[in-house]
Amino acid sequence: MIALDLMNSTEFQEYLYSAINSYAKSNVQSGNWNEQESISKATEQYALLLPDGEKTTDNKLFTIRSDGQEVGMIWLAVKPNNKGFIYDIKIREDYRGQGFGKQAMEDIEKVGREIGIKSIGLHVFAHNQVARGLYEKLGYKETNIVMAKEL
Repeated sequence: MIALDLMNSTEFQEYLYSAINSYAKSNVQSGNWNEQESISKATEQYALLLPDGEKTTDNKLFTIRSDGQEVGMIWLAVKPNNKGFIYDIKIREDYRGQGFGKQAMEDIEKVGREIGIKSIGLHVFAHNQVARGLYEKLGYKETNIVMAKEL
């Protein structure tokens, strides 16, 4: 059993530091950005998406807890036309493989329904096979695929 608790400012600052670094690394790994520009580009993206931090309107950033212990986080944004978008979900490494990600995804769908969201989208990097498998098991379908070739 897990609980989704809205992040406080301290949790948000810890998340932001980690998220920027992780997002930068994933974009480098995917070939989208070079390493030198990656941190500044990731920082810029987060500043655009969350100008007021954890209090940014139409964004709900949750700390995922199990038995009072922080096991991860999930971020749901409310978009126009009753749509939601999961910008991020992370389960701490020492808690992975225990079903917390699946539970958090199911719980965020409940949150979405409660606030009137009719569909939820998300982005997953192609190299993240574990996450892709989880999302497919939960009923998420690919809606588009971006392909690239190094020359």
